[in-house]
Amino acid sequence: MQFPIPGPIGDKARAIADLIKPELPLAAGICVVAGEIIGSGGLPAPYTALLGFLTGFFVSGSAMISNDFFDLEVDRINHPMRPLPSGRITIAELTLLTFIFTAVGFLAAALLGPQALALTILIWIIGILYNWRYKESGLLGNAMVALSVGWTFIFGGAVVDGLANGMIWIFAALAFVFDLGEEIAGGAMDVKGDDKRSARTIARIYGKRHALNISGLLSLLFVAIGTIPFVMGWLSSCYLAVFLPVDLAVLYLAEKLRASQTDEEGRRRIRQLYLVVTFLVIAFIAVKPVCELSV
Repeated sequence: MQFPIPGPIGDKARAIADLIKPELPLAAGICVVAGEIIGSGGLPAPYTALLGFLTGFFVSGSAMISNDFFDLEVDRINHPMRPLPSGRITIAELTLLTFIFTAVGFLAAALLGPQALALTILIWIIGILYNWRYKESGLLGNAMVALSVGWTFIFGGAVVDGLANGMIWIFAALAFVFDLGEEIAGGAMDVKGDDKRSARTIARIYGKRHALNISGLLSLLFVAIGTIPFVMGWLSSCYLAVFLPVDLAVLYLAEKLRASQTDEEGRRRIRQLYLVVTFLVIAFIAVKPVCELSV
């Protein structure tokens, strides 16, 4: 995200944007709202949608910000132009931003009720633990990140009392399995950086090819999970117009990722996979009114 504001204010705004990585908190907020729509079977109240989005955005943003604090020494070597090691953001500013993002996220969740606040505090603790101690733990760290992604749908479903809706758990499982696979694949593209951190990633311990094979198997599991709603009768055949193209694209790109020859090619395939799965969420919500009418 670029800020055309000239001078020190614009420089600081750009540094904050680099720190937060706004596309990730935005995605978290959108997935929470998607969870609300799926869980309720319709559009949530604007108040509920706004608070859900704000919770996802600010709690995710808080995790992004605190990550740079715990990564400071590594970033001094590997990413010296990140906001903190480059001096564009100070420790005091980072601490203040972490407090603000956490406070706004918790406040939005509290306004949605005690259950929402409890779920938010839980995932916030998991994010802090990951940044502080478990980032180098390999598969456990990968699973913690994937759990945070799946949490967005569960949280969205919870705030509309929709956890009895099986599709909430399907989307949470899809998000978890997909992100776990991409976290493992991402580790295969950053073996050199992980060597410096002594991270216990699958790629570093067992080799890049082994990690990419596991990522590919998780893509197959992603497709298998996507068949459950049709087998159970939760979704009509109308939704196949969304799931089939996504499944084919995921399998195709997962194979291209598995066969990638360079780290840059692998990262490009991972980005493409994320775009495809983002399309799944948006398209599912978009066709829902049409498919419900066709039943």
